[in-house]
Amino acid sequence: MTVYRVTRRPGQTRAGCRGGLGPLRQWAVAPVGWVPRCAGGLRAPLRRWAAWAVAPVGWVGRCAGGPVGRDRRWGSVDRVEPVPSTKQLLRWGETLSAIARTGLGFTESLYEQERFEEILRVAADIRVAADQGNDGVEDADGLVEEWLSSVGKGVPGYVTPKVAVGAAVGNGKDEMLLIQRADSGVWLYPTGWADVGYSAAEVVVKEVEEETGLEVEVERLVAVLDGLRIGMTRIPLYSLIFQCRPVGGTLKAHPLECADVGWFPLDNLPQPLAGAERWSKQVFAALRGEPIEVLYDHVRKPIWRGDPEAS
Repeated sequence: MTVYRVTRRPGQTRAGCRGGLGPLRQWAVAPVGWVPRCAGGLRAPLRRWAAWAVAPVGWVGRCAGGPVGRDRRWGSVDRVEPVPSTKQLLRWGETLSAIARTGLGFTESLYEQERFEEILRVAADIRVAADQGNDGVEDADGLVEEWLSSVGKGVPGYVTPKVAVGAAVGNGKDEMLLIQRADSGVWLYPTGWADVGYSAAEVVVKEVEEETGLEVEVERLVAVLDGLRIGMTRIPLYSLIFQCRPVGGTLKAHPLECADVGWFPLDNLPQPLAGAERWSKQVFAALRGEPIEVLYDHVRKPIWRGDPEAS
């Protein structure tokens, strides 16, 4: 899907044409199949590949067969920017959902409650569209109900990213320990949700032994990454990656959680491997004993609208 801008040519003094569109009072968004009228009658719809046409005040565009009306000064449709990526749509949907659910957890106003629930419906449409495309948004009500059921009151209702902890375990041969998830088939370092009552480092030790059979000692924190930002998850989470060294145990994949487990060098990593382009060089540098600083996602400028691919 591509965004198009309807532009006007020099000398244009008004929008629309005789008997047709009339002036556009605000920025207008036109979906697929939107059909403008002009002096010659009903013109062909905007081409199907133009999923959205964006037009500011006073601008009009060409129909599929040529300019609006009989005056070519009216303008043309040009591509202005790429469509938001699935990763961006997920981020927007989850962020709106978090704002709405947090608002529902704190508000006592019926008016505000209704507004937050409406925001939640918009967020669900975005989230489902990211996963299934526009055809899936009719099924977004189920996601709305799921989100509403998770709303808590007060501080427990403040929605924050989940925390996952992961282990970068080396074997002294420039190889790292990776597991293949049984549910998705995706490879990743041993990882799990942070459990209440444990420190982050303690969870790492527990998860590695549960998933791989190895006993490890934690040496240092090597990365703190936003899972949504690097595209390794569809759940808002921060991943804390700790460098570890094996001290005992026998390598064996967990029979339920892992389909496979093994040691891999940087130049022969298994696929699909979640987020490796972001963390692999940092992890292998740490495993080689190189001096490193903790890797983290740099602040975008501006914070919300900056380049989503910036590291």
